[in-house]
Amino acid sequence: MSDQTSVNSRISFVYSLLCSLGGATVFYTILPLPHHWPLNFDRMARWAPLIGIILGGALALVGMGLRGLGMPPLPLAVGMVLLGLWWTGGLHFDGAMDTADGLAVLEPERRLGVMRDSATGAFGVMGAIALFALKVSALASLNHGLWLLPVVMGWGRWGQGVAIARYPYLHATGKGAIHKETLKVPQDLLFGLIFLLALMALQISLDKEKYLLILIAHCCAALLALGIGAWLARQLGGHTGDSYGAIVEWTEAIALFAFTLTGP
Repeated sequence: MSDQTSVNSRISFVYSLLCSLGGATVFYTILPLPHHWPLNFDRMARWAPLIGIILGGALALVGMGLRGLGMPPLPLAVGMVLLGLWWTGGLHFDGAMDTADGLAVLEPERRLGVMRDSATGAFGVMGAIALFALKVSALASLNHGLWLLPVVMGWGRWGQGVAIARYPYLHATGKGAIHKETLKVPQDLLFGLIFLLALMALQISLDKEKYLLILIAHCCAALLALGIGAWLARQLGGHTGDSYGAIVEWTEAIALFAFTLTGP
């Protein structure tokens, strides 16, 4: 009886993980799932780093393939950024734009109201242009550095998880509310961290000569994600679903642009 109970418990655990992974995939991407796949949106933020790694790895493979076919760097970079936006449904990008509009308001008490306004203001547009320009210029310059895509996309989403856990959520409702309500700390943060450390170990095993550069890249992306989350929390008094997206987007853009200085 005890053995059967143990087996049932394991099956239930695996099933709950699959439900949560399905919910995270549907929430964070437009990637299709089988119609019968069960969905559970509780604790889905724990899967965000893995989803970032998968999306970044897929983008890197597409980029390497098109580069091998002779596509020029600039059109390739534009296409990769647009493909990334498409795969995520612009979820994080939209949040970054709304956050830029909010931060442009001098009165802190008005910032959240501006961020909830569906109309995009001038600063939101400028923020979008800056993000797009940083990413495109970086990807066009990183001749052999596309391996950085899963790094920055994974750590940006882990930094989002830290922000969910550490800082207050500023709206009673909204897309980000379920993250705050269901996240388990430290279990879910450690869960995502495992995937990122596994990625780092895999990259080092595949290119041992670059082990120091890989370590630096991972550490810098992690610190940048944490720093952006902390800065936004200080400016807003906490976080919203929009600012969670801003952490992801600005971590990716700034990290990729900064890494061009290393000439990987």
